[in-house]
Amino acid sequence: MLLIGFGVYIGGAIILLAAFGSEGENEEFQPQEEFRLEPWIEINIGGLDMSINRAVFYLFLACILTAGAMVYVARRMQQRPNKVQTAVETLYNLTYNTITRGNMSEQMSKKWFPFVATLFFFIWISNLIGYLPLPTNTHETVNIFGIEFPSFGIYAATANLSIPLVLTLIVWFSYQVEGVRAKGFVPYVKSWIPSGTPKAMRPFLLVIEIISQTVRIISLSVRLFANILAGHLLILFMGGGLGVILGLAVLGWITFPLALVFFIFEVVLVATLQAFIFATLTSIYFGEASAGGH
Repeated sequence: MLLIGFGVYIGGAIILLAAFGSEGENEEFQPQEEFRLEPWIEINIGGLDMSINRAVFYLFLACILTAGAMVYVARRMQQRPNKVQTAVETLYNLTYNTITRGNMSEQMSKKWFPFVATLFFFIWISNLIGYLPLPTNTHETVNIFGIEFPSFGIYAATANLSIPLVLTLIVWFSYQVEGVRAKGFVPYVKSWIPSGTPKAMRPFLLVIEIISQTVRIISLSVRLFANILAGHLLILFMGGGLGVILGLAVLGWITFPLALVFFIFEVVLVATLQAFIFATLTSIYFGEASAGGH
């Protein structure tokens, strides 16, 4: 069966190459347009653009699905667990014991677990729905009975840098405030420097630590954004985008299996892994800020 499948794969490629050949480079198709945000409903307040667009739609959708899932689960809790409750308890164990409690004190875990768990589930759900083809691509439309409808496309709110950046800023300011509350401003800043450091080295290490704290904003937000965006780009190009750009139809036939592999990899592993990493690093930062020693 494997040899037959491989033979069909090669034969299809040869037929497409013979039938269509190469039509030359396609100057009209611009892959970046897949990620351009056109305003659906323009809202301008002063100089602030509050328009509803594709990213806002996916953001609302992720919020609604996250809140809806939590309410549904809360109402289905019962003394004798069913399959849904078993899955929920597994996720609870992951978010509380592994992510939150594993990186914070017990008191801090009770205080910040709802925040960390919300981050995990919101990012996870947002990543997952980003791989569901929805009719949201207004750049390319489909004419049905004389009416122009948006074509199907994939997009994720977390593939827009502004969303991970806002989440990161909330995390960054929150754990800084928590550190100051737990220790006081001066002791908190002093805790950035390892005990026993010679006085002459302390200003130097303090500058390095300030830079390190600032760079966390970039690393935490860009890691999530870049991984989700890269996954969508790989699927776009391997799913036929490369063949369209080069005007070589046979490339779509050849690269499509790779697109399927990338799609499964992104949905099964990357979407969950990036939510786990973001929530885990958040817990580590909170635990580090409130810990007794450096």
